[in-house]
Amino acid sequence: MKRIILALTMLVAMVATASAQAEIKFEKVVHNFGTFEETAPVQKAVFTFTNVGNKPLVINQAIASCGCTVPSYTKQPIAPGQKGQISVTYNGKGMFPGHFKKSITVRTNGNVEMSRIYIEGVMNEKK
Repeated sequence: MKRIILALTMLVAMVATASAQAEIKFEKVVHNFGTFEETAPVQKAVFTFTNVGNKPLVINQAIASCGCTVPSYTKQPIAPGQKGQISVTYNGKGMFPGHFKKSITVRTNGNVEMSRIYIEGVMNEKK
């Protein structure tokens, strides 16, 4: 009888521990720069997120879909309930004018390991 109770107690503890996870939640997943001129090709956006889980959140990677887009992110673990940021710089120099949409893939230790955020806008041709 003692063994059964001990086994059940350990099982409940393992399930409770396994359900403890980090979870990222972005305030927005798309940033639209709107229309800007080719003479000012560098645009910056900041994506703010919250760890809505109950374990520290770690961003392992933030990878852009194009070399014209450079993300930088909070390197320290984000405690439950705390906020972090991913800054994204788009450099349209040498790119074709017009509409663009770029993605940034974010990999974390959260229950959803991969998520994407997007930047978009329209760069007008220099006249």
